Amino acid sequence: MFQRHAPVIVIVLVLVALWYIATVLANASLVREAFERSETSYNTFDLIISTLSAERPLVVAPHQMLLAFWNSVFGYPPDSPRSLLYHGWVTLSATLVGFLIGAAFGILLSVLIVHLRTLEKSLMPWIICSQMVPILAVAPIVIVVLGAVGMQGLLPKSIISAYLCFFPVTIGMVKGLTSPDVIERDLMRTWSATPAQVFWKLRWPSSMPFLFASLKVAVTISLVGAIVGELPTGAQAGIGARLLAGSYYGQTVQIWAALFTAALMAAVLVAIISAAERLVLRRMGARS
Repeated sequence: MFQRHAPVIVIVLVLVALWYIATVLANASLVREAFERSETSYNTFDLIISTLSAERPLVVAPHQMLLAFWNSVFGYPPDSPRSLLYHGWVTLSATLVGFLIGAAFGILLSVLIVHLRTLEKSLMPWIICSQMVPILAVAPIVIVVLGAVGMQGLLPKSIISAYLCFFPVTIGMVKGLTSPDVIERDLMRTWSATPAQVFWKLRWPSSMPFLFASLKVAVTISLVGAIVGELPTGAQAGIGARLLAGSYYGQTVQIWAALFTAALMAAVLVAIISAAERLVLRRMGARS
């Protein structure tokens, strides 16, 4: 078990070490100025220790971020506006709704594109072009337009998430549904299989690895979309709201704790999809 995860552990340790080095280098001038203003004598050791415990550092040390995360999660009731569990659930709900909408829409589009050749020529270029517009430019427009027609709260953020995550699902499923070889499709026709039977017995099972791979990408993008959707509105709840509040008041540690929460949420969502993938493929007879 250790040998299997040893490369990942080594890389994590190296990154943490580099993080601490960057923290000392980035915060050294800030701490040095504080010592000079207070006319306090200090040596190199005092300078290094202070860079790792600055109240509003330029770069937050890993232990500062983890401590802020722990206090925000376990130091307040889950329904408290100061709890990261509360803000995380607000963002997670929009993420899941947007992910379900985007994934369903992407699968539907891919099925239509595969079975209607005209759509492959006419619709696919527009699907690709839809992702060329930066989401930071699209999000405020979506929020304002939907707010003007009375749609507020969860739905606008979910639509932004769906807009981002339908693309990888569509591309992945088009590749997956067309992955069976010509000889396999010809063999199905020699057995007088109907188009529906070809789809459910050949195309759909062949697309499963592509589907789950695209879902892993889509769910992380959906989370990004939900956070971005919270930024233009000045939301009072959600990971985006925590990022805004931290930037307004110069709470760098709070910002990093919120980012760590988002990364942890993304990792958990990807792990859930990976577990579902192993279960589905095992039931389909794939080798584990």
